[in-house]
Amino acid sequence: MTQAHVNMLSGPLSNEDLAPVSERHWAWKDYLFLWMSNVHSVAGYMTIGSFFTMGLPVSAVLSGLLTAVIIVHVLCNLVAVPSLRAGVPFPVVIRGAFGVYGAVVPALVRGVIAVGWYGIQTWLASNAIVLFILHMDPGVMGYADSHLHGALGLSLLGWGAFLFVWLLQIAVFWRGMESIRHFIDWAGPAIYIVILGLDIALLWRTHGAFHLSVLAQSVVSWPVALAGAFSVASLTLAYFSPIILNFGDFARYGTSMSDVRRGNFWGLPVNFMAFVMLVLTTLVLARSALGRLILDPAGTIMMFDSPTIMLVGTITLVSATIGINISANFVSAAFDFSNIAPASISWRKGGLIASIGAILLTPWNLYAHPELIHLTLDILGLFIAPVTGILLVDYYHVKKASLDLPGLYSTAPDGPYWYRGGVNRRAVLALALSVVLGLMVVFVPALNGAQNYAWVIGLVTGGVFHFGLSGLSPRGGRAASQES
Repeated sequence: MTQAHVNMLSGPLSNEDLAPVSERHWAWKDYLFLWMSNVHSVAGYMTIGSFFTMGLPVSAVLSGLLTAVIIVHVLCNLVAVPSLRAGVPFPVVIRGAFGVYGAVVPALVRGVIAVGWYGIQTWLASNAIVLFILHMDPGVMGYADSHLHGALGLSLLGWGAFLFVWLLQIAVFWRGMESIRHFIDWAGPAIYIVILGLDIALLWRTHGAFHLSVLAQSVVSWPVALAGAFSVASLTLAYFSPIILNFGDFARYGTSMSDVRRGNFWGLPVNFMAFVMLVLTTLVLARSALGRLILDPAGTIMMFDSPTIMLVGTITLVSATIGINISANFVSAAFDFSNIAPASISWRKGGLIASIGAILLTPWNLYAHPELIHLTLDILGLFIAPVTGILLVDYYHVKKASLDLPGLYSTAPDGPYWYRGGVNRRAVLALALSVVLGLMVVFVPALNGAQNYAWVIGLVTGGVFHFGLSGLSPRGGRAASQES
């Protein structure tokens, strides 16, 4: 450990988890498996599946999904660079834009959204357990009724399953980043085996028949189809928006940028579109074989009478969802809350704060049906997209792709990222203006036509506002020193 590393570790803005990493172990395959965990979840399946219920031609949906994942791929590679070079997580990198104390604002935005997603993913995974229990013992059906036995909109059985998954995730998280890496290395790929097995069983029931016509598709003109594809792309970007911004938290452990890019290529465009085709295939086959469209993969699995299929499927779905929840939400929220008071809130304590917040948000009220899914994506995206835009514009334009690493931990008034009072008010203003504009797009009836594009609008306006306002700051381009 170098003396510079020791100094940064001992300062008031640092702790063992926020300081630059001293060892890097993540190779390209770890990023591939990371993306498998991020994509292969109940929420990912339901989100992708919901697009095929919008009445759009399948080709328009596939085009929108492909466009989105290519953009995600590019953005993640860009977000990775500062964290990989400096070896620090997002809350530290963003200090360059918002100031060493002002960075608490975007970190809290990301942290709260991560808590929301953490709760949603935990609830969706617990649903698979509830369905399995009900199929094994229908006698407990009354305990699955929130009106008879429940609180805050969730049944007694639902609470039990939710808290069980909640505790499992804390147990994995508590063992540290290396244990998380090993967990996602097998959790992501496992769901491919289950869904492929499910599709084979469904094909057997349909005698090999596969017809896209079972999906409700409207005959639309090409401008309408194109607009629909853009809506799908924007909603998909909103779904990925926390993961994009969180990616630096994992890129810091990479052995090289080439490994990161290689893992991102196989994990995003290739793996994502393969998963999309599996979701589409399963939806179509389930509609033909079981007589109805089922968005929840756990619901499809429970249509089979085999206890073995139901048990293996449930364990795999829960494991895959735990993988994305820890990697995409738990880890980032832990860093964000630790950044509030590094001396007293460790990474593990930050994770506990996030887990408690996930319960208080009652996430089962945020993701119950397709329309609510899309609204939730819009609202979460409009808060986090501007932060991404500000981060990229600040690092690549204002800071010229360079950061003063010791300065990210310095509280000295003449430090490169001190600004006035440690807060860059222009960056905070850029974020506030973008969020207000996004809220207007979502909630003002006259702007409803642009609602599905809230994420794109937030990303662009956040970057544009920061670009314009940073030019007014006498310190906007000052902090460009050597990294170490």
